[in-house]
Amino acid sequence: MARRAGITRVHLVAFRDRDHPEAGGSEEHAVQIADHLRRSGLEVAHHTGAVPGGPRSVDRDGVQVMRRGGKLGVFATTVVDELAGRMGPRDGLIEIFHGVPFFAPLWARGPRVAFIHHVHLGTWHHLVPKPADRVGELLEGRLVPLVYRNSTIVTAAESARDEIVSELGLSADRIHIAPHGIDPRYVPGGARADQPTVLAVARMMPQKGLADLLPILAEVRSRVPDLQAVVVGDGPQRPELERQRSALGATEWLEFAGRVDDAELVEHYRRAWVAVSASHREGFGLTLTEAAACGTPVVATRIPGHLDAVSDGHSGVLVDDHHTFVDAVERLLVDHSWRDQLATGALEWSSRFRWEASAAAVLAALCDDAQRRRR
Repeated sequence: MARRAGITRVHLVAFRDRDHPEAGGSEEHAVQIADHLRRSGLEVAHHTGAVPGGPRSVDRDGVQVMRRGGKLGVFATTVVDELAGRMGPRDGLIEIFHGVPFFAPLWARGPRVAFIHHVHLGTWHHLVPKPADRVGELLEGRLVPLVYRNSTIVTAAESARDEIVSELGLSADRIHIAPHGIDPRYVPGGARADQPTVLAVARMMPQKGLADLLPILAEVRSRVPDLQAVVVGDGPQRPELERQRSALGATEWLEFAGRVDDAELVEHYRRAWVAVSASHREGFGLTLTEAAACGTPVVATRIPGHLDAVSDGHSGVLVDDHHTFVDAVERLLVDHSWRDQLATGALEWSSRFRWEASAAAVLAALCDDAQRRRR
């Protein structure tokens, strides 16, 4: 398919590398897409921002990774390096962005796709201080629809596509769906924790909803007195969350585990009785499908992205407010039969998410764009 479309060398550009201390699910997604495109026989180069204390370039299993530029500088260095040919020749470009794009339609010739995880409109005040939040709203709300109106777009979920159409005004006909995959390491194993244990995996940033989640966990604890909870992840909101945890009197039973390696993360998923997410915005909900692959049912907010990552009533429960969130978590902890039923559904549901299929869908969108340009 790729060779018929004239695509043998692909460049993937993204904001941050997986090795960055603030990396999350989107960085894992970029690495997996690059790796599986390389496995399919393509030459792949990956441009990201610099990693503090890390080398400027690395070879990641055959994918050449160039890392230059900080939080703002990466946008300029990416364009300069592409125009200067520092990443070598390319037949196709995959641009992954979050609210602020690289504006590839203005400088990149040839086949290209833009991968939009989700829309940030209405949450920029969580991401950057004033007045930069208004700049973010302007860039995403006004310039992205203008610059990308004729571009081929890819996103991970049907609900995210609907959000892109309704909020950015881009054409649904140009938007392809490429659901995230799940790494093979996420499988059931070992024993569950002895005590009822709830797990959240998220960067400590306001849009992830951890400040909403902590009071929910405290209320569940008042009903399930031996509850233990773990939050895996770190980020700029941690000091605020530390204070909130102390104010709730939760320091003895609520652990902030920080960033963990892959093996530790798998162990957390396997030991938890329930995995949760109170996120406000998501493009998909990768941590929820990873938990499901370990046989752990989930409770999550009913938002775009989660609608596709969770099969409501089958692999987990989607909730609409604080009270239903508390009730769902409590019931899963005390109703062993229901928890076992959802655990079985979680394993079945998660089996459909594969990174090979995700990369193939992204490549198909890129090939479609190449064919469209020929026509």
